[in-house]
Amino acid sequence: IISEATGISQQGLGTPFAPGIWNDAQTEAWKPVVEQVHQAGGRIICQLWHMGRIVHPDFLDGEKPVSASATTAPGSVRTYLGKKDYAEARPLEVSEIPGLLDDYQNAAENALKAGFDGVQLHAANGYLIDQFIRSGTNLRTDEYGGSIENRIRLLGEVTQRLVDILGSDRVSVRLSPNGDSQGADDATPIETFTSAAKLLDKIGIAFLELREPPAHGTYGNTDVPRVSPNIRPVFKGPLVLNSDYFQENATAALAENKADAISFGRTFMTNPDLPERFRAGAELNPIDFTPTWYSQGPEGYIDYPTMEEKKAETA
Repeated sequence: IISEATGISQQGLGTPFAPGIWNDAQTEAWKPVVEQVHQAGGRIICQLWHMGRIVHPDFLDGEKPVSASATTAPGSVRTYLGKKDYAEARPLEVSEIPGLLDDYQNAAENALKAGFDGVQLHAANGYLIDQFIRSGTNLRTDEYGGSIENRIRLLGEVTQRLVDILGSDRVSVRLSPNGDSQGADDATPIETFTSAAKLLDKIGIAFLELREPPAHGTYGNTDVPRVSPNIRPVFKGPLVLNSDYFQENATAALAENKADAISFGRTFMTNPDLPERFRAGAELNPIDFTPTWYSQGPEGYIDYPTMEEKKAETA
């Protein structure tokens, strides 16, 4: 199990009621969750998250969020005070990067204290690391901007710090070479993300996960080139693909050696017995998006029925 995105610091967390893992209270609160997974014979890793410019100043006592450059995400965001337009971020100073690395290290060490089996660096979906990687949001002219090598520098430094603390077998990375993500885009995605994959291969990580929906999926875009075929030859570790996969296209992707595994998110949330449903060829529960997403109760999170529960209900 990969946990939901989990904040590494207050600076990096801008979603109401989202979890963090930067202090002792949060670390303690994760322990029973992790223990339940272990008691069931499972393994769980903590996805480490810094949202960058997606954090609204309301979460930062009015201070500007940080990003690669002074840019503003499109649209609006939910805060505890209601929906508000995103605010312009300030560029993260080079002098602040050692502190950012320390925040990732602290979160990783707390994850170990909580009992997690490893961590995943969230470097995808238009959040901080992705904002540095992509040319559309990284307008810097220092050693962290300009060339692809410079734009992926922060990705490499954070990953290396995590590997130094936990070991390469307990660190994975998530990238999203899928076109525009929350206003973050790149002019040369194949070159950029292939270079990122080469860097991660050189560092050595447990696996690389790509959020790259099939062209026909909900988030698929036929105008965006698929990058995973270029990453497959240069990243020698396990490659995991994600988003808009179901049994048929996931099985096909594995059979065609496009990946070593497929990960499931919303599909698993709405079908707690997803492997059994795949084995039986059973119908999946429909996803009930709007009323339950980001709510604080059990509805829409732990109340989707298993096949057996549905049979009993019908009977």
